[in-house]
Amino acid sequence: MTFCELCGDKTGGRYLCERHTVALAKRLAELPTLYAEVAECLVPRRADWGDIVATKAAAGPRSPLDEDVLDTVNMARAAEVVHLWRVDVQRVRWPRHGAPPPGQLAADCRWLGMELEWIVAHYPGTGDLAREVGGLEQQARTIVGDPAPRRQRLGTCVAVTAEGVVCGAVISRLPGDTRLRCRWCGYCYETPQDWALLVHHQPAESA
Repeated sequence: MTFCELCGDKTGGRYLCERHTVALAKRLAELPTLYAEVAECLVPRRADWGDIVATKAAAGPRSPLDEDVLDTVNMARAAEVVHLWRVDVQRVRWPRHGAPPPGQLAADCRWLGMELEWIVAHYPGTGDLAREVGGLEQQARTIVGDPAPRRQRLGTCVAVTAEGVVCGAVISRLPGDTRLRCRWCGYCYETPQDWALLVHHQPAESA
């Protein structure tokens, strides 16, 4: 039985559970629009798009842009990352085909979205793909607002392993999650009793 590479839930042989498959599809669909918003936030305007303030000058006042952010969170960078994933997925699925030519972010996101059912069923890099697309989304949202929720550290896993010892691995969840699986030992916390035991057995400083 295969487990989801993001949350550890059983998937019936797929690399992602249904919840994370849907989330990845949604992110791929929204990423081009999100990075278009990033461009608007990072390019200062006076009257129109033709009046662009220089970002690197020998003298004068400091640019209103954070140039480090501009270098790492932009449409070109997102397009490069997503295109490399498209190239690799196509290499695995159709090894005799040549690599696709460089394309726009929207086109590559759309292609990956159309191939998502095959990807989650057959592509070994699905977990890394989902994590990197999620990272691109999170970086963009730090610029445009409405950042994605961060994982909450709950403490350490209190399940007893097959060796008869307490697991002790750090476990965390996203806000609102009512079920989680320890990524180390595989124990699933989902009932009120599970959560009560988890809280009860945490050290005082972690509870």
